[in-house]
Amino acid sequence: MQCRPNWEGGQYEGDDATRFEALRLAMELGVNYVDIELKVADKFISFIYGSKPEKCKLIVSAHNYESTPSCEELADLVARIQAVGADIVKIATTANDIVDVSQMFQVMVHCQVPMIGLVMGEKGLMSRVLSPKFGGYLTFGSLDATKVSAPGQPTVEELLDIYNIRRIGPDTKVLGVIANPVKQSKSPVLHNTCLQSVGYNAVYLPLLADNIARFLSTYSSPDFSGFSCSLPFKVDAVQCCHKHDPVAKSIGAISTIIRRPDGKLVGYNNDYIGAISAIEDGIGGPGSKNAAVTPLAGRLLVVVGAGGAGKAIAYGAKEKGARIVVANRTYEKAVSLAAAVGGHALRLAELETFRPEEGMILANATSLGMYPNVDGTPIPKQALSFYDVVFDAVYAPKVTRLLREAEECGVKVVSGVEMFLRQALGPLERFTNGIEAPESLMREGCRRMGKRERL
Repeated sequence: MQCRPNWEGGQYEGDDATRFEALRLAMELGVNYVDIELKVADKFISFIYGSKPEKCKLIVSAHNYESTPSCEELADLVARIQAVGADIVKIATTANDIVDVSQMFQVMVHCQVPMIGLVMGEKGLMSRVLSPKFGGYLTFGSLDATKVSAPGQPTVEELLDIYNIRRIGPDTKVLGVIANPVKQSKSPVLHNTCLQSVGYNAVYLPLLADNIARFLSTYSSPDFSGFSCSLPFKVDAVQCCHKHDPVAKSIGAISTIIRRPDGKLVGYNNDYIGAISAIEDGIGGPGSKNAAVTPLAGRLLVVVGAGGAGKAIAYGAKEKGARIVVANRTYEKAVSLAAAVGGHALRLAELETFRPEEGMILANATSLGMYPNVDGTPIPKQALSFYDVVFDAVYAPKVTRLLREAEECGVKVVSGVEMFLRQALGPLERFTNGIEAPESLMREGCRRMGKRERL
């Protein structure tokens, strides 16, 4: 029953006496919990004095729809709520930055009374999923994704089936994909399915961050043990890591971060493996992964984008013997990457008429066309017929506008789902300390996601 007044973010507009009576009647009828706001808790407790059934627990709550106060302010709020006679303390705040959630975690884990601590908004999602890890009394999930009672609230189905919340406890490791935006990511579904399959005690979350350095320094506990880096943080992540594998260092972009037991962060790059092998298979079919017979050798590959993914594809293709052209909206960045791989630079607008030879390959390494901006594309449709193969690193949606238009021009296409799948295998083994990733399960998961997307 929703009796939250509008002055506390609810929809109830009546008087307190009427809703107090409704809550008292609910107690008599046997409800297990009644939630009342701190602002009127004294009045309500006086109203029900002597009539509250022993089994009914009184939740006294405070909501902040603007921000998350400091740890000290939250602790003071806990004390005030407890002082009015609450059986359970409930505090809901708002995340303006994902690091705000750490303040709630710190208060929850040290709280000596039953506490519900939630941080609202997409940036606060992990407060809801990780509630059992940090001693939360309970968490909330909606029954219908279209009818959430608070911003950023997951569904019950997501909590149970994706995040496996019943298995989360104090020793559960925290993994996730750091990105902005991150809602479109399919990584949590795929990784959590595999983590459950191999029996590894961890949960993988979508982590909507504004600054990766601030995120990593805030969540520095060994339990926050591994992360995937996606747009726009692949390049910034290099400066955040204490050590890098040689490939990541040469590319200058990170796709996976592992926190060692001593707290040091080690960066890896798996993007080039996933992208290059997917492109090779798209060009040459089975057996093309053999470096000695790679179908990329001698081919002209046009990379669109000079960020982390673009760098990975350019470096990886160069190692396979391809000739590289880099096109980018910011021409100076295209020049810099092209120089690093011995290639040539173009302005993005020049792709419309660029056709120096037959048999070219196009690789989109930008976010153009990614959900929710699905109408974006890096190149006009009429120019796509210049290419033999078009690859798109975007995998949500599976069939982007770029790939759809390329197919309409009779060009062979390679979906970013293949890159996504291949680049997920290596990190999962790193996340789980060497447990072999179940490729068949991952592939089936990708197939199911693609099927749901078409519905």
